[in-house]
Amino acid sequence: MFSFLSVSSALPSIRQAIATVSVPKGTFGARFRNQIAPRKVKYAKRQKGRIPIPTGGSIRGTTLAYGEYGIRIKAQGVRFTAKQLSTAEEVIKRAIKVVKGAKVYLRVFPDIPVCIKGNETRMGKGKGTFEFWATRVPTGRVIFEIGGVPIREEIAREALRLGAAKLPTTYEFITRKTPPRLGNMLIEPPSLSIPPPTPVTTLEPTQTP
Repeated sequence: MFSFLSVSSALPSIRQAIATVSVPKGTFGARFRNQIAPRKVKYAKRQKGRIPIPTGGSIRGTTLAYGEYGIRIKAQGVRFTAKQLSTAEEVIKRAIKVVKGAKVYLRVFPDIPVCIKGNETRMGKGKGTFEFWATRVPTGRVIFEIGGVPIREEIAREALRLGAAKLPTTYEFITRKTPPRLGNMLIEPPSLSIPPPTPVTTLEPTQTP
């Protein structure tokens, strides 16, 4: 049995241990080990926003950066949820398990909190409660890449096809040689056509009698 003196002497250390456990400012909700979610955000709630449209001419994020094969959005932009991205990532990892050392790279990250109100709720009384994490991705952005070790194109194509089946909108399979995309246009590199050299004619000196 514990005496009252031992319990009272241990109370200051228990209070100190409880005081050291603090939640960072701006975080909320539960973040599990297998969940794709940011560790900390500046604002707990954000506006809905719109899917960006690449009108400025930037082609950043439309080509491969880490792997040898990947998929990118071919149709209209879409908003992905963390659950959709994690499900597609698990499917791709399961498909390339036969290749030892193969890795899956996720090029987008859900860092936008989405808040939802209940059905038949009157207007007002503030914004709804947090529901899930999401991200807005425009047309032409790369979503997943496969690399790490040399892998056959047939295996990568099938794995990415299974992963794309778990996501909305339409995708296209790309490699290192695929040109970047600006919206619905493919930016082809300019062809350097060098004209053939012109033959040089030499004039023979005329002999005078």
